[in-house]
Amino acid sequence: MKAIRRFTVRPVLPETLHPLSDLARNLRWSWHAETRDLFQSVDPERWAASDGDPVRLLGSVPPRRLAELAEDRRFLRRLAAVADDLRDYLTGERWYQTQSSELPAAIAYFSPEFGITAALPQYSGGLGILAGDHLKAASDLGVPLIGVGLLYRHGYFRQTLSRDGWQQEHYPLLDPNELPLVPLREIDGTPAQVALALPGGRALRARIWLAQVGRVPLLMLDSDVEENDLGERGVTDRLYGGGSEHRLLQEMLLGIGGVRAVRTYCRLTGHAQPEVFHTNEGHAGFLGLERIAELAETGLDFEASLEAVRAGTVFTTHTPVPAGIDRFDRELVAHHFGPDAELPGIDVERILGLGMETYPGGEPNLFNMAVMGLRLGQRANGVSLLHGHVSREMFSGLWPGFDPDEVPITSVTNGVHAPTWVAPEVFRLGARQIGAQRTEDALTVGGSDRWDAVADIADQEIWDLRRVLREQLVVEVRERLHASWRQRGAGTAELGWIDGVLDPDVLTIGFARRVPSYKRLTLMLRDRDRLMDLLLHSERPVQIVVAGKAHPADDGGKRLVQELVRFADDPRVRHRIVFLPDYGMAMAQKLYPGCDIWLNNPLRPLEACGTSGMKAALNGCLNLSVLDGWWDEWFRPDFGWAIPTADGTATDDDRRDDLEAAALYDLLEQRVAPRFYERGQGGLPDRWIEMVRQTLTHLGPKVLAGRMVREYVERLYTPAARSHRALSPDTARELASWKSRVRAAWPRVTVDHVEASAATTTAELGTTLNLRVRVALADLAPDDVEVQAVSGRVDSQDRIADATCVPLKPAGGPDPEGRWVYEGPLSLDRTGPFGYTVRILPTHRLLASSAEVGVVAVPAEGVGEAAGVLMR
Repeated sequence: MKAIRRFTVRPVLPETLHPLSDLARNLRWSWHAETRDLFQSVDPERWAASDGDPVRLLGSVPPRRLAELAEDRRFLRRLAAVADDLRDYLTGERWYQTQSSELPAAIAYFSPEFGITAALPQYSGGLGILAGDHLKAASDLGVPLIGVGLLYRHGYFRQTLSRDGWQQEHYPLLDPNELPLVPLREIDGTPAQVALALPGGRALRARIWLAQVGRVPLLMLDSDVEENDLGERGVTDRLYGGGSEHRLLQEMLLGIGGVRAVRTYCRLTGHAQPEVFHTNEGHAGFLGLERIAELAETGLDFEASLEAVRAGTVFTTHTPVPAGIDRFDRELVAHHFGPDAELPGIDVERILGLGMETYPGGEPNLFNMAVMGLRLGQRANGVSLLHGHVSREMFSGLWPGFDPDEVPITSVTNGVHAPTWVAPEVFRLGARQIGAQRTEDALTVGGSDRWDAVADIADQEIWDLRRVLREQLVVEVRERLHASWRQRGAGTAELGWIDGVLDPDVLTIGFARRVPSYKRLTLMLRDRDRLMDLLLHSERPVQIVVAGKAHPADDGGKRLVQELVRFADDPRVRHRIVFLPDYGMAMAQKLYPGCDIWLNNPLRPLEACGTSGMKAALNGCLNLSVLDGWWDEWFRPDFGWAIPTADGTATDDDRRDDLEAAALYDLLEQRVAPRFYERGQGGLPDRWIEMVRQTLTHLGPKVLAGRMVREYVERLYTPAARSHRALSPDTARELASWKSRVRAAWPRVTVDHVEASAATTTAELGTTLNLRVRVALADLAPDDVEVQAVSGRVDSQDRIADATCVPLKPAGGPDPEGRWVYEGPLSLDRTGPFGYTVRILPTHRLLASSAEVGVVAVPAEGVGEAAGVLMR
């Protein structure tokens, strides 16, 4: 019979065991080995059955066992030590507390998904795992972050396969009371809630749940509350589910409701109010509108409120693919705002103006969440150097007149949280070398350029470690493959072959990620005969472990999964290549350490960063990848291989895949496999071990989330906090008024004449030209602008590359016609084709970038000498 109601019966812990509850509710256990070991010792069998989830474990331990532990002095000593360690971790001074007083009092970090642990399945892929690692690293560093997300009652889907290899989705119902969460409560004990106004007088209410991620609180909004109608209860049903209106409501709840949840949390706990709001991808962009509405209630007008909000906002874009950005129909957005809906105090046209694609090539009727994020954030970044470049190109239409390199989008290359992703065996090897505390500090705080202590680890130790990790992966793969085949309908008698799947002494390649088409899951199948030869080579075989989920609505991605599964089902090769369904954090933590090679073959440059290869590298796995994302930035032949790309415009997609697959096969046949199997005089693969050593030495410190979060603090959060503090209501009004005055005057700001004189008649290296420029500034004064000479090498179309910008100084004016003269030197500091031009930019002490206002004046055709080109 089916129950009509479900609820969770919590165990009553003996008083001496009460610290177990605190340890279970703080997600630090997910990356703290001693805490996990303590819970495992409570009941090893039930620990395994609970998939390593302390909350589930404590809910299943019999009272008799709890009574035994309450009298076990050795266990109680361990419990006291682990509880004391957590207390020290939560209250002690960490990296952030040793920095300057300019740092923000608090930062709110918004993301649609968070991958903290498999026990809290609120993630779909890299964006969520990155967000989880960001929170964990912030906790380790002592950064006062508040995380904000949604609590999805079905999480993301669980993946199984049909008998013929077709992906099937399952959405298990999650009970928040069985998750490592607690409800945030008002002072009177009632659950804390936020509410959004919906059209027609309806409301969307959401409860606030709290997950404690070390020192960092994560607020998660859940719309499945009794006060909501059935439709509103389902708003937070699934991650990335539903149609446009469903997604819009999710993103309004995340952004607008999220700010209200932060205000509620700070009111109830005394936590400092955030000075900086960080939007992790465009999904949370509406948070800026709520903050504008807050300021409007104090009497500040829209334009001044916008400037104040922008000053303290950081926006991170994660996609180089326009299709990966949420875009909504203009009328749908307009329907949900205004007098009869949410934010009635803000004119709907103002809201629409922040997200509309009002630039060349844009869709004028679409509201773009990333565009709104950029317009509402004074500081923005991509997630690798290459992705920063791609983002500046992609969004350059928002800054007309500027070269893409000048678009104000910087980059902070992603990192991964080492304590989460480094295998315990790898940590112990480091601890034996330099001590446990130094190893923990190296993996969390970071700060060094190299891990030189790796040089002192013996070759035999490194090779033995790699063999142990590979063997563990083989056991894990066989268990998962057996479970998968049983789900596909196979009987036990059919599955004897699984005991021979994979070999702990064979070169092992891993490939696991989401399955959009640009990641090219099936590139390895391009020449199946050649792949079979690699898998079955008599002396240098390879074996491949593949995992990945296609989006439920992506039938093309599902076909790629099916194609790979059918190849892996072939009895000739199924002991050498496997597809594991339901890729998630628990699988990943076994997969990365056990592989020798991590394969990544996206269409360049469509991989924003690609952090899975970073996690593999931290465990001594070598990367074999297209030069995309982070690998483009840090690749060196000392510790990996680059797959050549065929991305010329004359190459169609099929031809490109053929060429790049052939290059992949060549690398595996001629360089990778021979390097793994060749043995030196001592019987070890000396050159392979040296590549592992170089990976750990040089990549280890770079790929850390601790390094990433420190960069955010130093390069984005701290400047944003300074700007936030500078934008008092009066200065915000001043800046808004100044921008309005500049934009009104700008059509009449011109470069009217440019002339240059030189002491010699020849243009030789080291020559200095004296520039004299006449400009019209309309109603603006010299203090409002900067006149620059821009010079550098030129190409055949006279475009300036690697430009140098030198400000010119006013030398007189205004004349009767209102024109000013500017002068300054121009040094010919490089040989070859050289050119210069002049431009006018607005300037103000409160601007974060000279491109921020989005206007620039340059000479018209024919102004000056050869339109600014000096010589060839």
